[in-house]
Amino acid sequence: MRRERVQAGERILLTLWVGGLWSVGYIVAPFLFARLEDRALAGSLAGALFEIMAWLGLACGGLLLLSNQLQSTGRRFNWRALALAIMLVLILVGQFALAPQIAGLREQGLAGTDAFARLHGVAAILYLLTSLLGLVLVAAGPDRGRWAPSSE
Repeated sequence: MRRERVQAGERILLTLWVGGLWSVGYIVAPFLFARLEDRALAGSLAGALFEIMAWLGLACGGLLLLSNQLQSTGRRFNWRALALAIMLVLILVGQFALAPQIAGLREQGLAGTDAFARLHGVAAILYLLTSLLGLVLVAAGPDRGRWAPSSE
């Protein structure tokens, strides 16, 4: 019964996180740029939403990785842990390395430059990779695809 509750909690966290990634990144942000005439405003709003998603991802991903490790004694190196760890690293790079540089260029009025486009492109690729890894975790379902067989 406890294991079923933990799995339900994990599914909720993963759904919240990955659903948010896909909703914000591929529905809401493009909608903002399509509907708002002020691209700077659309960018600011999208940036704020991406920041919320980064913090949500760090919280959900951290809890999911911790749960994975607590439940996977003896088989801690499994594909789920690896996927979650990669997702967390991608978020950290995006949020604490790329986002400040992008914001700095925007504040300097350099949003139309090649440097801005390059940083934005790298951030978009990291976001896409995070989204796809999350989709793989959702599609795999609970406890499928572990590298070591379950002892339960």
